[in-house]
This record gives sequence, structure tokens and C-alpha cells, in this order.
Amino acid sequence: MKKHKSHGKRKLAVITGASCGIGFELAKVFGEHGFDLLVCSSSDRIFDAKKELEESGAKVEACRIDLSLPHGAEELFKHIEAQGTKLSAIAINAGVGVGGDFARQTKLEDEVHLINLNVLSTVRLTKLATKLMLDQGEGKILFTSSIAATMPGPYEAVYAASKAFVQSFALAVRNELSDTKITVTSLMPGPTDTDFFHRANMDDTRVGRSDKDDPAKVAKEGFEALMSGSDHVVAGSLMNKVQAMAAKMIPDVISANFHRQMAKPQSSIHH
Repeated sequence: MKKHKSHGKRKLAVITGASCGIGFELAKVFGEHGFDLLVCSSSDRIFDAKKELEESGAKVEACRIDLSLPHGAEELFKHIEAQGTKLSAIAINAGVGVGGDFARQTKLEDEVHLINLNVLSTVRLTKLATKLMLDQGEGKILFTSSIAATMPGPYEAVYAASKAFVQSFALAVRNELSDTKITVTSLMPGPTDTDFFHRANMDDTRVGRSDKDDPAKVAKEGFEALMSGSDHVVAGSLMNKVQAMAAKMIPDVISANFHRQMAKPQSSIHH
């Protein structure tokens, strides 16, 4: 991989899944703090997001890339190299959920897509980012994990498992890089007011109908944790923090039942 040429003191932040939700708000807060932005999504909405982000005065490049595909990560890094500046930070945020009964309701192809995006693309992007940042001598990596990583997730079985992977992976890579100037931070939001639950077919669940956190607040807390070099931050409401703490002490069988009640479709609650 080619070395970047240094162009002054401009800082580049790359944010995946940036067309809406937490990813868009992360891009916004990076831009507000003087970063040039490269934003990525599998949706054409990323170009509308680019226009809106530019209104804050940030320099923004946008690319439509499906990171669930095997060569998606490499394609994104070609765009990063084309920027001709140091990669200061990358927010590996793109992800998707699948709600429903694993054995009787969900589709395998949806769950394979989830694993390709939430797990495999995270590994691919991190491999490329860490190699580049080691060459540069510094950098910051933010993973969007979830409080779902702290417990078994009935009715989101594959999603919760994917976030448990991301959380473990982030902390392990952080430890390996502890002798470098590369820091790794895990952002762990709870239910957030995005289109996640609708896309995951979870509108008819307690968590889908519940009050949710502001994605701008979640993104701000994630950015601040990344900039301070924290290993993780449980973002959003106090309830999220309590839930994450409780998950460390409560047996998995109990936390699984709690998640079951929150994520089970209400229409099937008595069936």
C-alpha cells in the first residue's frame, strides 16, 4: 500500500454507514472539529448526506460502496489513498440488524449478509486501517458496538452475536496496539432513534416502540471517547449504563430472558 503524502495539517476522518443515523451524526461532529471527511454507505443517500455535511464548512468526499461484499473494504481504501492525506481516524460504523425467531422466522441470506457486513467487513477494514496507521505512526479507530454485545440476544440472535464479536475484537486489537500511538475505542449505544429497528423488522417489539436516544448525543459521546483515547463508552441514557453494568453481574440466562421480552414480536407474545 502506498504511503500518503503529507498535505499540511489537514486531518482525514473516514466514516462508514454515514448516510443516516449514528454514522451521519459522527461525520457531522468530525466535520465540526476540523476534519476533512470521506463518508461511505451502500445507499445513494450518502450523496444527500454529503451535501448536508458540506453546509458546516467541512470538505467532504462521498462514495457508495457495499462493504458486505468481499472487495468492499479494498475499494474504500482506494478512495482513502486518493485523498492524499494522512488517515487520522476511521469510524467503522456500518452495520445492520435482523430481528425475529432464528429457527422459525428469519432468513439465512439476511443473516449471512449481516455477518458479512457487521463482522467480516469490520475485520477487513481494521486490517487495512491498522497497516496504514502503523506506517503513519499514529491514528484512531472507532468501532460502533452495542450494549447488545453484553448479553445473549434472543430474537436478535445473530445481531447480538455479531456485536459481541466486534466488542471482543476491538478490545483485543486495542491491547495489541498498546505499544503504539494507535488507539481503539468501542462505542456502545443502546436503542437509538434511527431506522435500525424498522430495517430489522422490529417495529412490533417493545424495544422498537420504546423511547430511544438521540443519535447526535450518541455520536458526540463516541467522538469524545475516541479523542480522549478511552477503550469504550456506553453512550446514551443512564439506563444503558445500568444495563451494561448489570450484564456483568447477572447470569446469562436471566439477561437473555430480559432481552427476549424486549425483542420478541408483540404479535407473537402469546403464541
